[in-house]
Formats: sequence, C-alpha cells, structure tokens
Amino acid sequence: MAKTTAHKKVKTKTSPKRTVSAAQRERPAGVAAAARRRLDRVRMPSPSARAARADTGLGEDSNEGKYVYCIIKTETPLGFGPLGIGAEPAETHTVNFRDIAAVVSRTPMVVQDPTRDNVLAHQRVNETVMQKHTVIPMSFGTVFKTDDDIIELLRSAYDAFIDVLNKMQDKFEFGLKVLWDRDQIIREIEEEDEDIRRLKSEISSQKGSTYFARMQYGRLIDAALQARSEQYVAAIFHGLRDVSVASRANKPIGDRMIMNAAFLVGRETEQAFDSRVKEIGQRYDKLTFKYTGPWPPYNFVNIRLKLERAH
Repeated sequence: MAKTTAHKKVKTKTSPKRTVSAAQRERPAGVAAAARRRLDRVRMPSPSARAARADTGLGEDSNEGKYVYCIIKTETPLGFGPLGIGAEPAETHTVNFRDIAAVVSRTPMVVQDPTRDNVLAHQRVNETVMQKHTVIPMSFGTVFKTDDDIIELLRSAYDAFIDVLNKMQDKFEFGLKVLWDRDQIIREIEEEDEDIRRLKSEISSQKGSTYFARMQYGRLIDAALQARSEQYVAAIFHGLRDVSVASRANKPIGDRMIMNAAFLVGRETEQAFDSRVKEIGQRYDKLTFKYTGPWPPYNFVNIRLKLERAH
C-alpha cells in the first residue's frame, strides 16, 4: 500500500499529496483560463487628490497602509477578527465597493518580508474568509496606501473581479504531490530491462576503462526513469479528471518528486475527489502521495494589475 499523508485545511487524513508541474495544464476554456485574464489599467488617485484630503483632515497616517488579502462578494461591511500580519495579529475587515470588497488589515508602509509568520498570517486570513465566501486571493505583499486607493482598484477592475468570482463560486483548490524512491525504481528497471542489466554486468566485470559503458548506462537509466514518471503522472491526472473542474501541473521539486499538481474542485464533488485520491494512492504502492487542501484557488486565479496614476 502506498505511503500517504494529507494535510486538509481543517482536518488531517491519510491521502496522497499533490504536486504541480508547469508542463501539464488541464484547464477547460472559460473556467481557469478566463480566471487568469489580464487587467490593463487601474487608475489610482493622484498625489494632488491625496494632498487635498490631507488638507481637509481626511488623510491617513503617512506611515500606514492597507494590506490586501483577497477579494470577495459582499454588500455588507464585515470584520474577521485579529488574524492579519503583524507582531500582534492585525484586525481584518472589508473595504467595500458596490457588491464586492477587499479584505484588509492595517500595516506599516514597508515591504513585507515573506517570513514564515507573515506567510502563515496571509494564508490564515484567506482560509478563514473562504469558509463562508468565494475568494480571489491576492499575491503576498499587496499593500495600498489608503481605502480610496483600494476602492479605486475595486471600481476599475470590477468587471474582471465579478467574472472571476462567478467562475470560482463554490470551488476550492487541492494540492497533490507524488514522490518515489529513485533508487528502488532504478533497481526495478535494472531487473526488467535486459540491455541495462547487461551493461551493469559489463561495468562490474571490466578491469579497464568503463567510461563509455557507464555513459550509455546512465542515458538508458535516465530515459527509463523519465518514461516511467510520465506514465505514472499521466495515469494519476486521468484518474482525477472526472472529479475535478480543472488541473494545473507545476515543476516538481527535487529528485524524489515526480508530480506537483493543483486541482480545482467543486464543493459538490469534494468527497468524490477525496475518495478518488485515496483509491489512486492505494493502487500505486511504490509511490508516496502528499495531499493538501482545501485552499483558495491560488493556482487558478492570476489577475495581473497594471497600476497607473491618474493626474
């Protein structure tokens, strides 16, 4: 039976994990692809407008900004408690525009270092908010100077935000990483492949130079490992296709990882996806699966904003 570990966001269970590789993408048109649309212009208030607010007493602390965690649908101002980035967890609340809002907290106007505590705080806010809301997660370190700047962002990008929120409604991301014992797989390949077995025997028995034999052996082993890895990965993606909305593969990390994938899963099929991952993990007893989620759809939302200052 495969070694399996899982890190569900709220619960922990034994299940394969996911990994994502850049070479493999299975995103239906109109869902994940549309969610990754580009926004060309977001006009920000000019310095003169900010100065006018300061002159009328409406300015904000010049050293303080607003850290943005995510965008949600809501017409009502909401608070989520002391969850945000900071030595003392900052209070999180919404800045609203029409029926959407940014979830924010106060922060110094400095570049936030991606320390473990800061990254965990960023994730903690998004995971808390997504329990009751569909979220568009923002990149770590997104900071605006004022509420007015955030409202201008929401106004300028309103149509795109609504489009993505509708497409991501009731959908979550799950991660699956798959690892193997490379040495064990090489031993199996040597037992199964006659040419490789013969070359290894020649290298062991030769007293002279074995350079060319070792080079050929290495090439054959690398090709066999690549082919076997691709077979495993293709079979796993295929097995999860009908219980997920979309998938994305990123580059594996290290020699042991052969798959690093993200899956977009509907709320109604979460249990089916969960069961299928377990079934696949039991089927491939030579692989180790690391299965995580649910998460906000980090790998399926990439709204890139080009900020322009309005004069």
